[in-house]
Amino acid sequence: MNLRKKPSALDELRSQYRVNEQIKSPAIRLVGEDFDEISKIAGKPVEAGVQNTSTALKWAYDLGIDLVEITAKADPPVCKIIDFNKFLYLKKKKDKEIKAKTVKVVIKEIRFGPNTDDHDFEFKVKHATKFLEENCKVKAYVQFRGRAIAFKDRGELILLRFINELVNYGAAEELPRLEGKRMYVIISPKKMAPKN
Repeated sequence: MNLRKKPSALDELRSQYRVNEQIKSPAIRLVGEDFDEISKIAGKPVEAGVQNTSTALKWAYDLGIDLVEITAKADPPVCKIIDFNKFLYLKKKKDKEIKAKTVKVVIKEIRFGPNTDDHDFEFKVKHATKFLEENCKVKAYVQFRGRAIAFKDRGELILLRFINELVNYGAAEELPRLEGKRMYVIISPKKMAPKN
C-alpha cells in the first residue's frame, strides 16, 4: 500500500524555485522594490543589478526573509529578496488573474438530418444566430443513418446554405467535412464591438 501523499499545487509551485543556499551561482542579478531596507542593512546604497550571491544572502538573512531565484535560465540568475511564502502567494494570485482573463471557447452543436425541412432549418438558424451573438462557436453537422449516406451532396448543400445564412454573424473555419457518417462545419463568431 502506497502511503505517500500526493504533492499539492503549492508544493509543486514551491519546487520550481531555488531559495537561499539552494542558489549555487556565485553571482546573481538582484531585482525588487525594497532597496531602501537593503541599503540600511548593507550600510551603503544598494541598487538593482549584479551582486555577489553570498552578500545578497547575508542581506536577506539580516532582513529575516529569503533570497529567491526567480529566473534560473538568465545569466546571471535573477533573484529577489522577499519572504518566500509571500512570493508564492503573489505568484499564485497573478497566475489566477491571468487564468481568469483567458477566453473560454464554448462550442454549441446543431444537428441536421439530410432531409431537414425549411421550417426546421430556419428554427436552427435562429438558434445559431443567438449562439454566435453570445460569442460561442457553432458546430453544425448532418447525421447520416444507414443508407442516407448516399445523400452526402444533400447534407453538404444544407451546411453550405447554413453558412450562407449566418454570414453576418460568423464565418466558417473551413468547408464542410465528412467524418464517418457525419458531415460537419464549425462557424466562429465575428468579433463584435464591446457594448458600452
